[in-house]
Amino acid sequence: MQKSVRYNEGHALYLAFLARKEGTKRGFLSKKAAEASRWHEKWFALYQNVLFYFEGEQSGRPAGMYLLEGCSCERAPAPPRAGAGPGGARDALDKQYYFTVLFGHEGQKPLELRCEEEQDGKEWMEAIHQASYADILIEREVLMQKYIHLIQIVETEKIAANQLRHQLEDQDTEIERLKSEIIALNKTKERMRPYQSNQEEEDPDIKKIKKVQSFMRGWLCRRKWKTIVQDYICSPHAESMRKRNQIVFTMVEAESEYVHQLYILVNGFLRPLRMAASSKKPPISHDDVSSIFLNSETIMFLHEIFHQGLKARIANWPTLILADLFDILLPMLNIYQEFVRNHQYSLQVLANCKQNRDFDKLLKQYEANPACEGRMLETFLTYPMFQIPRYIITLHELLAHTPHEHVERKSLEFAKSKLEELSRIMHDEVSDTENIRKNLAIERMIVEGCDILLDTSQTFIRQGSLIQVPSVEKGKLSKVRLGSLSLKKEGERQCFLFTKHFLICTRSSGGKLHLLKTGGVLSLIECTLIEEPDAGDDDSKGSGHVFGHLDFKIVVEPPDAAAFTVVLLAPSRQEKAAWTSDISQCVDNIRCNGLMTIVFEENSKVTVPHMIKSDARLHKDDTDICFSKTLNSCKVPQIRYASVERLLERLTDLRFLSIDFLNTFLHTYRIFTTAAVVLAKLSDIYKRPFTSIPVRSLELFFATSQNNRGEHLVDGKTPRLCRKFSSPPPLAVSRTSSPVRARKLSLTSPLNSRIGALDLSTSPASSSPTTTHSPAASPPPHTAVLESTAVDRAGVESSPTADATELSPCRSPSTPRHLRYRQPGGQAADSSHCSVSPASAFAIATAAAGHGSPPGFNNTERICDKEFIIRRTATNRVLNVLRHWVSKHAQDFELNNELKMNVLNLLEEVLRDPDLLPQERKATANILRALSQDDQDDIHLKLEDIIQLTDCAKAECFETLSAMELAEQITLLDHVVFRSIPYEEFLGQGWMKLDKNERTPYIMKTSQHFNDMSNLVASQIMNYTDVSSRANAIEKWVAVADICRCLHNYNGVLEITSALNRSAIYRLKKTWAKVSKQTKALMDKLQKTVSSEGRFKNLRETLKNCNPPTVPYLGMYLTDLAFIEEGTPNFTEEGLVNFSKMRMISHIVREIRQFQQTSYRIDHQPKVTQYLLDKALIIDEDTLYELSLKIEPRLPA
Repeated sequence: MQKSVRYNEGHALYLAFLARKEGTKRGFLSKKAAEASRWHEKWFALYQNVLFYFEGEQSGRPAGMYLLEGCSCERAPAPPRAGAGPGGARDALDKQYYFTVLFGHEGQKPLELRCEEEQDGKEWMEAIHQASYADILIEREVLMQKYIHLIQIVETEKIAANQLRHQLEDQDTEIERLKSEIIALNKTKERMRPYQSNQEEEDPDIKKIKKVQSFMRGWLCRRKWKTIVQDYICSPHAESMRKRNQIVFTMVEAESEYVHQLYILVNGFLRPLRMAASSKKPPISHDDVSSIFLNSETIMFLHEIFHQGLKARIANWPTLILADLFDILLPMLNIYQEFVRNHQYSLQVLANCKQNRDFDKLLKQYEANPACEGRMLETFLTYPMFQIPRYIITLHELLAHTPHEHVERKSLEFAKSKLEELSRIMHDEVSDTENIRKNLAIERMIVEGCDILLDTSQTFIRQGSLIQVPSVEKGKLSKVRLGSLSLKKEGERQCFLFTKHFLICTRSSGGKLHLLKTGGVLSLIECTLIEEPDAGDDDSKGSGHVFGHLDFKIVVEPPDAAAFTVVLLAPSRQEKAAWTSDISQCVDNIRCNGLMTIVFEENSKVTVPHMIKSDARLHKDDTDICFSKTLNSCKVPQIRYASVERLLERLTDLRFLSIDFLNTFLHTYRIFTTAAVVLAKLSDIYKRPFTSIPVRSLELFFATSQNNRGEHLVDGKTPRLCRKFSSPPPLAVSRTSSPVRARKLSLTSPLNSRIGALDLSTSPASSSPTTTHSPAASPPPHTAVLESTAVDRAGVESSPTADATELSPCRSPSTPRHLRYRQPGGQAADSSHCSVSPASAFAIATAAAGHGSPPGFNNTERICDKEFIIRRTATNRVLNVLRHWVSKHAQDFELNNELKMNVLNLLEEVLRDPDLLPQERKATANILRALSQDDQDDIHLKLEDIIQLTDCAKAECFETLSAMELAEQITLLDHVVFRSIPYEEFLGQGWMKLDKNERTPYIMKTSQHFNDMSNLVASQIMNYTDVSSRANAIEKWVAVADICRCLHNYNGVLEITSALNRSAIYRLKKTWAKVSKQTKALMDKLQKTVSSEGRFKNLRETLKNCNPPTVPYLGMYLTDLAFIEEGTPNFTEEGLVNFSKMRMISHIVREIRQFQQTSYRIDHQPKVTQYLLDKALIIDEDTLYELSLKIEPRLPA
């Protein structure tokens, strides 16, 4: 590398000679040396813009020179004198004149000079200022600005001239066109002149003859055309066209009438009610107005446009072309879906609003408008419901009178098919028969048939393709077969989920479905879902990594066969989450609803779903709750705003449990309440279960009999619990001294012909083969008592003693099918199971309805049955909530020991309940085990452990490490840091507060780690002094980023790309010129993936399509959460919780936790992590930029 600057020494000596002779300014000056306080006297000579200094006045060769162009000169104060000398010497020094020459670039030290006299110093400063050409530079800048301004003016004038030129050309073209038209008119005029002159010269008789001939020709033509027209009028085609035109005219009239009706609906009701809702004392709220009228205003605008198009077509009659109008209309008719879907809800809201006298009076005033013609608002709201069918009928009639070769035939057929499809979709959304139609369609697809689909209470939930992993006994994976089995081909299954059953089918080559011979039909009441198999099964640990945590287990425990396990593999994490959520909700609801149906079912067959529909508190807004139009997974309107009390009431409502509500509540409850309050509510529901059912619902279903009013009260505060049975009770009591406490209950499947015990356990260790029982003897009815059986998973031995007798309660959806008998003395006979046929159940129900209650059961016992079942249902619900809380939100208990102890105390109290069912006892024990075990996070690698291991490892340098090693260890570190963030830190926007390090330490640690890694990448590149090494380093880091992308570590990709985009590196043009085109193209691809454009649109799409393990960019989610927090408050002005906001926050937190749960199978390499975590290699931002300037200095302006 060149170490010195070469220059023309001879020319420099010549300029020094001229400076000595003809210099602008010459004389002695003192120059400050490199040492701090030493001054040397030199003889200086200034020539043009070069300042030479000599050792003496007679020296012929200069000691040095300075180029003064662009410098500045200013006076400097006299330096302080440390030593104490004579007073005269100090005065002489103080009188000397000091000035400094400053150069306009970095790295050049200033030139400090002094002279004896002030006048001489000022002259030197003036001469140096002139030699610096400062005034010339300023004048040049001014002239440059004027030049740029003139250039802009010239460009503007050029554009204007170009526009004028185009206008002239257009005018010339127009002139030429007009000239050609004038010439054509002149030629026509000249051609007509001879004809006119001949007419003037013709004989009058010839004119008469021509006139008669012309009349005869016209008469013949008219007669001929009259015959043609009469023949056509009588033809079938003309008749068809007349009917077709009549249909079109009728359609136009009907459309005009429909638009008029919509106009009355909008202008006569909607807009006035909106104005009334904005008054000081509104008779109706804006939300109710929107709920009643839905999108009727949009429908009116759409049909006004369509009506205008129809009128324009009529104006062009007889060429009626309508197909293009329908082509425009069809895509917009989807707005009817929302109207039809919510029409019933709209009428319900209107009926509720009419209970307000002010609103009813105002509505009658609007209905009295003459334009309404005596029609009510409900009539106008019903008109849009029939518009799509009217279009279909009209098109059907049009097609009946449209020839097959007609130009519009295909278009009209397409429009008719699309309208029929839309009508079918809307009909399916509001029709109660859609469920039956779907079930029958699936039943026809299955070759063997499926009787359970003929049950009208089966509701279809979802279907899709899953891969079944081969398994052997005890539900363990067959590792031998996994290697040779092509899962996608041989293990693919078509699965159907219903509310009570889960079907697994194989598809043959012909497309037909076949149920699996074993495990093809799974009764959900016998199933236990395990979402994360490797969390509790030691033999299957690691299977989550094999399948990418896309597998889940269904443990099936039939009462008459050995337990087995079905392992299914979803195609993506979103599909797995959807399947597991739906299955879990079906299992929970089927068990709870089974018990609740026993309580609430009467001879009128009022079931729990009807109870939900009839409860206005679940869909009607109130002062402490407000609902949205969207329905949740339980087909109940989602909560928009609610008080804490109403949210807790929904959490513990025994009639249904929405998994999405439960997840949202458990993710965000700490924003509006505390864990202690939630636990206190659960404890209260367990101890007093009747408080979990709204009072209005209890009034509907626990009304006392007129003959027995006030008798048999279970609780003095709840007299509604005493009601009279008109059908046999589903449960009976043993005739002992304690008829209630001696009874045991089996939580069985509604509409299931086999017993299935309740099992809330999520641990496969708790599942064991079910003991089968043989038939047992039945004592006479007057000495025997009936008791429902809870399945003993420990395997109770039994021996047959006598024949079985069919005895069954009525066949209700939750009636237990298997009963056992006990001797009057209280000693149990041999256990037995008796399958009751539907005919027997119907006979007993009919007999009971006709002859009253059977002997041995009085009203008190029936009331006790109800109380017992509701207590069991309440216990079930409490255990369900606690299971979700403990299994999916374990951090709450790790950080709050008091909460953990209170939950343990509650569970121990549940275990002490003498009426606790065996399945409830097992579920309670599983929750206790999960809550009491050691922290499972110890099995995961922590950042502190990595730092400890790196202290002992041998140091490695960047050149010796491969790109794969760097990418893997960066991914491991990023995921370890990302996984350590507790989800509590995502609430409350704590990372933007002043005390963010105390409130969100793990988020701040993640941010610091991101910055450290980015700084390390930039520092490593800037450490190289030569261009080739820097270019090679950039290419290596881009390769590392690409491997991180393949590992789904998008946080690592952003760490590297942000480092390469820093100004200190981005400005190195010579270095980037050495980087290959392939690397630059790859760099652009990576930057596009993690770009923040469109709120990280590309990154979100990429994350949606990739499966864990994944490390997303945390800043994207923090931006979303900040947007939600800033945009919407936590509470309304009335103090209600904004639960819609909680739902949005929960959705983001749930997505983050999905990525946190799956770890990478990457071995830790201390030698690599020591390099990555070495803070000594990191260079600060300012130093990086200084190094960049030294490597490639700025170009002169």
